[in-house]
Amino acid sequence: MENNRRLLLAIALTVLVIVATQFLFPTPPAPAKRPGATADSIAAAQPGQPAPAGAAATPAPGAPGAPGVPAVAGVAGDTTAAGTPAVGAATPALPVETALVAGSRAAYAVSSAGGALVGAEMRNYQTLAPGTQGSAQLARRGEPLLSYRLVVPGDTIALARTPMRATRAGGTVQLQGTATSRLGQSIPVSITYGFAPDNYTLQVRGTAGVTGPAFLLVDMPATIAPTEKDTLDHYNHLAYAWKPQNDDASSVAFGKLDPGERELIAGPLTWAVAKSKYFILGVLAPNGQQFSELSITGGVRGAKVATHAQGTVVVPLTNGGFAFDGYAGPQEWRRLVAMGREFETSNPYGGWLQGIVQPFATIVIRLILWMHDALRLSYGAVLIALGVLVRLLLWPLQQNAMRSQIRMQRVQPELQAIQQKYKNDPQRLQVEMMRVYKEHDVSPFAMLTGCLPMLLPMPIFFALFFVFQNTIEFRGVEWFYLPDLSLKDPYYIMPVLVAGTSFLLSWIGMRAAPPNPQTQMITYMMPAMFLFFFLNVASGLNLYYLVQNLVALPQQWLLARERSKSAPPLVQGTPLKRA
Repeated sequence: MENNRRLLLAIALTVLVIVATQFLFPTPPAPAKRPGATADSIAAAQPGQPAPAGAAATPAPGAPGAPGVPAVAGVAGDTTAAGTPAVGAATPALPVETALVAGSRAAYAVSSAGGALVGAEMRNYQTLAPGTQGSAQLARRGEPLLSYRLVVPGDTIALARTPMRATRAGGTVQLQGTATSRLGQSIPVSITYGFAPDNYTLQVRGTAGVTGPAFLLVDMPATIAPTEKDTLDHYNHLAYAWKPQNDDASSVAFGKLDPGERELIAGPLTWAVAKSKYFILGVLAPNGQQFSELSITGGVRGAKVATHAQGTVVVPLTNGGFAFDGYAGPQEWRRLVAMGREFETSNPYGGWLQGIVQPFATIVIRLILWMHDALRLSYGAVLIALGVLVRLLLWPLQQNAMRSQIRMQRVQPELQAIQQKYKNDPQRLQVEMMRVYKEHDVSPFAMLTGCLPMLLPMPIFFALFFVFQNTIEFRGVEWFYLPDLSLKDPYYIMPVLVAGTSFLLSWIGMRAAPPNPQTQMITYMMPAMFLFFFLNVASGLNLYYLVQNLVALPQQWLLARERSKSAPPLVQGTPLKRA
């Protein structure tokens, strides 16, 4: 009776914690629109149409060079003719124009104001953001994806204020202009883009007419336009990441930076990226070269959600020249691998467990993509097959572990009797317990080793948890009644099934087992915790775990049956035969 009361009290407290959590930590509201900013300006500008006239340049809070950023509107109409100069005379009074380079998968726009990259349209991916339609756009109005500043002795010149002559030939856009320092020094500047839109890649090369030490500051995107249905989730995934030359990649989310908080990442660095949940814009040092450092600053927040930050890569000029490669596109794993320089680790998984989780995540994503392509299975079928495969591979290990636990349970009465008898004589207690283990052929570590096989699937589970957060291959994939495997189950059927099968597994496992109040409590608490956890994770992860539970049910039933047929708990001195 006392145990039942404790059990009911534990369940009541668990329910109270779950319910109270919803009130104490409510879901933050979606970020409010910033004054003067229009929502998703890029999405409103359709390819092939001119940019909205008078598009206002709304500087991002804390964005680099924001006061001087001209009003450009992402991927708009190409205002330059191929091979024809777009701007006759480089004077500030001339209107800003854009050059468009388009392919079947992507289109990019470059502004004649400082050579900024102002648009990236993903033609194979539709935007899901509320109030938008058409292809996903990465840039917001007036907020370039890449812009530049020139550091010369005595001055830092924002090239956004420098009108340049733009010419386009095929996938190449060349811009030339003259920057003026505050000391009145005229500095000729040239920037050349080489785009491969179908690979989402670009090469940037340039020169500046300076002598002595000088640097190019490459300002990364201060934000990435929303592309997902869950706008809050989109902003929560905004982050900068970087790869030191001799260390693993690291990242920091916008939400981890306080407004104005500055973090300096010392070089040499191989690459740096700004990324959302599924899209990424990265700059990579050419092979054999490195970036000097990366500066990151938290942006001003109009709401609790961090929507902006500032990231600047420092590129040293060599004999007045600079160069870097770029990637602006979806986080398709194979394309990231093809970039080399460990660019696929731009999503550092696992936090302080990165050294363990990242290799598993790499193996899991390779296996999933291989099964999808080689076996021609849908991603839903791949997750089912993976769940069955992992559980079957671990079946023998778990079988042995559970049998060890059964043997340990059978000698527990004798061990408890010895513990009571020699509780005041630790040395004698130790000797007697070892004698019992030896006589009954039971390992004293059976309880510990019995748990290890149950933990073996966890690295794969954790890897899948992180893979589902960024792997665009799952985006929008339907399976059965689920509209999107990368999102949570909108009907909450999967989490309920996972919790139900978890309870069934525990209930079968308790059959014919010695009464244990702690085990009874876990039997009821674990399914409740599973339900709470799986409510808000990707439905694909729910599907994988549900399959594992279903495959484990017959194994658990067979072991419970074996336990019920085995000998009753041993009395002191009774030899034990192997089960």
